[in-house]
Amino acid sequence: MSDRTPRTDAAPAPDCTLVIFGATGDLTHRLLMPALYNLARWKLLPARFAILGVSRSAMSSQDYRSDLTERVRGFIAKKGGEAGGGTFDEAVWSGLADRISYMPGDLADPETFAALKESLAQAPGGGSVLFYLAVAASLFGPTVRRLGEAGLLEEPEGAWRRVIIEKPFGHDLDSARALNREIRGFLAEEQIFRIDHFLGKETVQNIMAFRFGNGMFEPLWNRDHICHVQITVAETVGVEGRGRFYEATGALRDMVPNHLFQLFTLVAMEPPVSFAAEAVRDKKQEVLLATPSAEPEAAVRGQYAAGRVQGRPVGDYRHEPDVAGDSRTETFVALRLAVDNWRWAGVPFYLRTGKAMARRDTEIAIRFKPAPLALFRGTGVDAPVENWLLLQLQPDEGISLQFGAKIPGPKVRIDTVDMRFCYKDHFKVEPSTGYETLIYDAMIGDSTLFQRADMIEEGWRVVQPILDAQASEPAPYAAGSAGPAEADDLLAREGRAWRPLHEA
Repeated sequence: MSDRTPRTDAAPAPDCTLVIFGATGDLTHRLLMPALYNLARWKLLPARFAILGVSRSAMSSQDYRSDLTERVRGFIAKKGGEAGGGTFDEAVWSGLADRISYMPGDLADPETFAALKESLAQAPGGGSVLFYLAVAASLFGPTVRRLGEAGLLEEPEGAWRRVIIEKPFGHDLDSARALNREIRGFLAEEQIFRIDHFLGKETVQNIMAFRFGNGMFEPLWNRDHICHVQITVAETVGVEGRGRFYEATGALRDMVPNHLFQLFTLVAMEPPVSFAAEAVRDKKQEVLLATPSAEPEAAVRGQYAAGRVQGRPVGDYRHEPDVAGDSRTETFVALRLAVDNWRWAGVPFYLRTGKAMARRDTEIAIRFKPAPLALFRGTGVDAPVENWLLLQLQPDEGISLQFGAKIPGPKVRIDTVDMRFCYKDHFKVEPSTGYETLIYDAMIGDSTLFQRADMIEEGWRVVQPILDAQASEPAPYAAGSAGPAEADDLLAREGRAWRPLHEA
């Protein structure tokens, strides 16, 4: 049996059918199916539930189930992976696999949607359907349009139809607005679930609980006590054969308006009146509205060159398959943002993300202002201790607080000490993919952790000036480093420095 703690505090989702477009892709194998397996373990899937995979590959439902079984078993058993570290429960998987069927089809062919409509009429979910678009971003709009034209988005009496859309949602402000207009022609906003799997991480969800549930922290969460905030999402992997996608996207589009801005708004938001979806999303949107558009001179773009990542040789980005030899696509970006409101006036937010970096590290670091040193005159203590609150998302989810304490002995000397809380140690649970909560929330109709159209557009509005100024050559950095020197200069000119990447 597994030692993974079941989610006994929630009721199973209502009856429905999950249709996955892109059913043979990496996202489905690596994250969606392991997440559904975990939901089955936790007894959160509907009593009447079916999964229908749709993709262009010609195969039978039995062949599809066999392929999934081997892949999911491998991902669950793999130590250190996003879904890994647990014992594969054959009985749970078998019960889930019995609910899975497959339908080959081309999303450009209206006949695919006619066949899908016929298949859904026989599905056990009572007419409620959750469509998951695990496909290329260029197919988001056309797929929703064909679903609408086939009548598949009309909600039967007593049932619902919802669509989960993966990132990236647009590639700039104009395209995001156009995509929103296109899908809103067939769907109401409450039917649209724009997903960001970072928000399924326990530490991310805990930010609000931590801030608003602890009287010792919320009074300090403002410009009077906080010096600056750093948000880091560092990856050790390079492009990993996805050169064609990455050349058209880059680190800024891929990570900043979605992943990093979700963390940014959760840290900076005002207290909502409740945890209801619109109350929370309104406060996150207020942060974006109060954030001036980024200044190109307060942003750094970088591109990795050859180096070694944790002892493993990594080639130059420009030598990756499907990458131009003179590519100017960034694999690293750092930027400085401000929030022009009463709480955060004068407090800079520094964001950075990159590939082929020294360590895998996702961290929100909040630096508090130093205490005055007048008390320590004549003691030899001539520099303030750095006080940090650290919210760690990857590789080990947890929270730590760094503060000063006197070193034992006759002299007054102060050193930095750590108070650390780790989720897996305290709650005895293994890491999940982050998709479990989000899929479950979409099934029950809770949109709290999903982005609204206006939030998407405001995020693109903030970064658009950097996109417009991207003609410059990205600064090189060696694979296995912490990024280009220019990113260090971004903070150094204000007397600050990036925190070292998290020690594994």
